[in-house]
Amino acid sequence: MAVKVLVVDDSGFFRRRVSEILSADPTIQVVGTATNGKEAIDQAIALKPDVITMDYEMPMMDGITAVRHIMQRCPTPVLMFSSLTHEGARVTLDALDAGAVDFLPKNFEDISRNPEKVKQLLCEKILSISRSNRRASTYSAPAPVAAPAPTPAPSSVSSYGSSTPSRPAPAPVPVRTHAPASSGPSSPAPKRKAYKLVAIGTSTGGPVALQRVLTQLPANFPAPIVLIQHMPAAFTKAFAERLDKLCRITVKEAEDGDILRPGLALLAPGGKQMMIDGRGAVKILPGDERLNYKPCVDITFGSAAKSYGDKVLAVVLTGMGADGREGARLLKQGGSAIWAQDEASCVIYGMPMAIVKADLADAIYGLDDIGRHLVEACI
Repeated sequence: MAVKVLVVDDSGFFRRRVSEILSADPTIQVVGTATNGKEAIDQAIALKPDVITMDYEMPMMDGITAVRHIMQRCPTPVLMFSSLTHEGARVTLDALDAGAVDFLPKNFEDISRNPEKVKQLLCEKILSISRSNRRASTYSAPAPVAAPAPTPAPSSVSSYGSSTPSRPAPAPVPVRTHAPASSGPSSPAPKRKAYKLVAIGTSTGGPVALQRVLTQLPANFPAPIVLIQHMPAAFTKAFAERLDKLCRITVKEAEDGDILRPGLALLAPGGKQMMIDGRGAVKILPGDERLNYKPCVDITFGSAAKSYGDKVLAVVLTGMGADGREGARLLKQGGSAIWAQDEASCVIYGMPMAIVKADLADAIYGLDDIGRHLVEACI
């Protein structure tokens, strides 16, 4: 049966072009379109699509407000379109917090210049997130959404980055209640070990998952942390700033020459590769066009295996594909520990499944248990 898609955008050209691209795939059916967030809510309830593509800036009701309403009234996987700017990154991260599953850059030039590449990427995203766990989960908001709220004025970078010496209390993160786990009982609590590095890799669903994990860590967390999230270059700085505001540990986008230290999480910059040497220094390298992922979890995990032997605790969270599996294999061969997120708490059970199927996982934990277990394992 074809995947039913609702296309939401106030641009008639973009609605038509996205609809044409999707309709050319026999496994996808465009069942409707909408020009603003209010229409999107009505159409989502009436048509019950499998996936919704959503623009952010629209009249009457913006995309983030629409996503919040949809997640409360008829939870449906949402793919956001976003601009490749710092403000576009901020807005996209807000949309993911509201319940969207994934995002794609909204680039009219790419549609005209590389139609086949755009078609392949868009259709792959739609088909993948149609199988996500969004329908099996709900988000609990602080209060019901009673009426469309005006979109707040865009914030500057400083409005959500760290601006004072003291660390703020963690901000609330959307709470998701999952269906019963289908992957069996969780692994037992971990044994304590003097890890020299915690390495976390993730993709689709990762921004919210990382928030959920990292906000559970105390400011005095004793191990350095590296984060590898599949994300465009324009997004990682804004994401690091957001995490830094939410968490008690310090989070920053990694730069060449950064030194690992306890209580610091370094986020791999988008479009590049991050490696670690034996002195605890970070190397940032240009993204290799031969690699699908920039940053790539396998690259960072592999360098950690070479530099730290059996002193790494690697965690693979929600995401499409199998990035991280080969790097985890190298870590495992060196005696390091590998954890995987369980199927029930993943948005997309791809990367963790690759770890589990390769028999590389020392432990399998639900998302809400991973932060607590990291504290137990490292402190």
